[in-house]
Amino acid sequence: MSAARDRTVRWRRAWDKQARTYDKQMRFMDRVLFGDSRSWACSQATGEVLEVAVGTGLNLTEYPDEVALTGIDFSDEMLGIARARAAELDRGARLLQGDAHSLPFADATFDTVVCTFGLCAIPDIDVAVAEMHRVLRPAGRLVLVDHVESSASLARAVQRLLEFVTVPTAGEHFLRRPLNEVRTAGFSVERTERFKLGVVERLTARKPSGL
Repeated sequence: MSAARDRTVRWRRAWDKQARTYDKQMRFMDRVLFGDSRSWACSQATGEVLEVAVGTGLNLTEYPDEVALTGIDFSDEMLGIARARAAELDRGARLLQGDAHSLPFADATFDTVVCTFGLCAIPDIDVAVAEMHRVLRPAGRLVLVDHVESSASLARAVQRLLEFVTVPTAGEHFLRRPLNEVRTAGFSVERTERFKLGVVERLTARKPSGL
């Protein structure tokens, strides 16, 4: 098995294992750090919507009823919980196992792409953001929320220490800032905001209408 394949299998196992406790962890983080970021992100979705890294489906209750929702995730265990949640909510959604590096959709398929707290753990963030750009229709909207490299030096030092553990075991990064990759991919950034010592960043961007 190649080193890259071995790493992928190890990370998938790590996220499958986390599925059982993920909701509890994230609800705690929502209370103390992320605030209303899920509702902020999902409320801006319109039309055909793709959620990348849908996880256990914690965002399902936050989307407008009228959107047509598709979600993908790396972890089958996470998706199992998301599918059960969608059924309980009677929320129509396609929930698929998939890789953010190679989204299984044609070009210009979606009106909105949403990703909340996912790009921190996707191995190649540049490729993932480029794929989001590809599957969006011209003038389509990208909505991202994530924990990012803090604007405070002490917090950055803590984040650097955390990465010594989280990157090898689950591929989770704390010193990324997706805004940079969004600009590089060719999006037009509409809005950005940071809070909690700059650890959390929310942004919206558009794919240019001529593409």
